[in-house]
Amino acid sequence: MSPSDAASDTQVSNAALRRITWLGMILNLALAAMKATAGIFAHSQVLVADAVHSLSDLSTDVAILVGSRFWTRPADEDHPYGHAKLETMVTVFIGLVLGVVACELIATAIHRLYLLIEGNTFPLPGMPAFIAAVVSIIVKEWLFHRTALIGRRCRSTAILANAYHHRSDAISSIPAALAVGVCLFFGPKYSFLDPVGTILVSCMIFFSAVKIVRPALGTLMDRGMSAEDVEALQRCVSENEDVRGLHKLRTRPLGGESMSVDLHIEVDPSMSVRDAHALSHHIARDVKTRFPQVLYVFCHIEPAPDPKQEGGEE
Repeated sequence: MSPSDAASDTQVSNAALRRITWLGMILNLALAAMKATAGIFAHSQVLVADAVHSLSDLSTDVAILVGSRFWTRPADEDHPYGHAKLETMVTVFIGLVLGVVACELIATAIHRLYLLIEGNTFPLPGMPAFIAAVVSIIVKEWLFHRTALIGRRCRSTAILANAYHHRSDAISSIPAALAVGVCLFFGPKYSFLDPVGTILVSCMIFFSAVKIVRPALGTLMDRGMSAEDVEALQRCVSENEDVRGLHKLRTRPLGGESMSVDLHIEVDPSMSVRDAHALSHHIARDVKTRFPQVLYVFCHIEPAPDPKQEGGEE
């Protein structure tokens, strides 16, 4: 692939991720307004909590739209490895927002449950709250599948994280719909299900946050490829007949799914500099072909040790 083709593909990917994020932001704003209005006027705390979740989706959409302007920039003099780790930082931000929202919602629901136990009463949820929850499930599940598809095509961890943010919103609307529906159709004795549903929704949100943040923190801490990928990488390099030894193989994430690889290979001491240079380029091409996520390969050439010098002449 020529540099112009690669640049064109990158522009197409960037445009696609911005389009799906804009769509998500518009839908999140509409759903948040619908659920908040229905939750307030139809007396459903769990639906208000779900609306807050949709607003947190909105904040992460903004983070992606702003961040994607920077993490897609090519490498420059100040950032020779590119700007992709900004995408990882946005991913962490998305997870942290989810975690904070979940903790706040849990605290609010526990307080309301305590008030119910103390004998306080609250108005029962109305039909608009139930309808809003069902509409949210349908819309957010559809948005999850669309966003995840674009995220996989663009190999973007931030877009995939946002997709699962949409999925967590869809899942959180299920207990919301159940809690509202039971209260609505079976009466006041089930009013405790509204705060209980809120706690369940919030726990789902929190575990989604953990699932998003954990791998992103690994990237920021320069966690390398998996053991299986490293073994496959070693086999790929060692298959070359001119490679007599391989050591000091290190991998490092650049952000998103992109990786950098450093390795030292041993060759025939009599190999010319020209041939050794050509071999290093050949190995780099093989690695990048086998592992599309690898953007940089730094191959250090060393002379293979002479067995006679190591063991002595017979």
